[in-house]
Amino acid sequence: MSGVNFSDNSICPSIDNFRNKIYSTVYSLITVFGFVGNGFALYVLIKTFRQRSTFHIYMMNLAISDLLCCLTLPLRVVYYVNKGHWYFGDFLCRISSYALYVNLYCSIFFMMAMSCTRFIAIVFPVQNLKLVSERKAKIICACIWIFICVTSSPFLMSGTKEVGNKTKCFEPPSGTDTHKLVILNYFSLVVGFSIPFLVILICYTGMIWTLMVNSGSMKKQKSMQTKAIRMICIVMAAFLISFMPYHIQRTLHLHFLMKKGSSCDDIVYMQKSVVITLCLAAGNSCFDPMLYFFSGENFRRRLSSFRKPSVSTNLTEKKKKKKKKKKKTCTVNKINVESHKREEESLRGIDDKVVSASD
Repeated sequence: MSGVNFSDNSICPSIDNFRNKIYSTVYSLITVFGFVGNGFALYVLIKTFRQRSTFHIYMMNLAISDLLCCLTLPLRVVYYVNKGHWYFGDFLCRISSYALYVNLYCSIFFMMAMSCTRFIAIVFPVQNLKLVSERKAKIICACIWIFICVTSSPFLMSGTKEVGNKTKCFEPPSGTDTHKLVILNYFSLVVGFSIPFLVILICYTGMIWTLMVNSGSMKKQKSMQTKAIRMICIVMAAFLISFMPYHIQRTLHLHFLMKKGSSCDDIVYMQKSVVITLCLAAGNSCFDPMLYFFSGENFRRRLSSFRKPSVSTNLTEKKKKKKKKKKKTCTVNKINVESHKREEESLRGIDDKVVSASD
């Protein structure tokens, strides 16, 4: 699915230069921003793990998913910089394809879980304590990982291909493999995208309705409202910009592969659309740090509390130094007093001896 070359388009102009430039540039940017953003977020979340909540657990899993995907993107960059020649073996080719799709659908499902958590907290605040817990969040995360890893396993089937004197990776299927991939596509389109998107829309509709009905002047109500609005904006942007174009285009692309006698203009247009939408899908790793910072539960407070320990340690060190100085002065004073007492006792002893001698 990542490739853009068709088996019957030798007459049509190649878009290899376009593909290599776009993929290498975009994947490089995603790698840098994805590593920095998600790496920093994960570092803060781990450091402030004692303040964990259900939202915190989902954010940690989302950051881990993004970082695992970012680890494989440099391999894609090298591949496209070398004009479509794969140097890393069949195993890493399969893992690179697999990691991208695992990250894509883990992101969707973790966003759905976070949206449901926020929905329950706003719409059912009384039942929130019973329905939402850290233990349940961990179980849900484990189920998401297992489900996505198992259902994405067919993407491990597409490995390297020898085309001329080049070893190719991320190439589209041909023949009977296309029909199998169409079935897999519809499964992922319905289960992996449409159902989570529908659940998120229902959650956001309920959240907006509840916040509008219960809109008050309380600070807590306003902060909850701003958090919810931020989360809605970021998640909807991720779906509309990153996930939706890719799933629509992928479905059209697979049907286009099965169709014969297409014009060169249609083939070139379809090839370029594959490149653009796949870049948008991979770019979801850059959306998630925005989700942590702008709508994450107390994430900015975690940042401030993360800075405080360094300040508090400096203060405690200063206090310790002051205490040490006080102890030193006290011990010096004690020594002086004791020596003074000894001198007095010795003088008294001399006086007594003199008196006894005079007697």
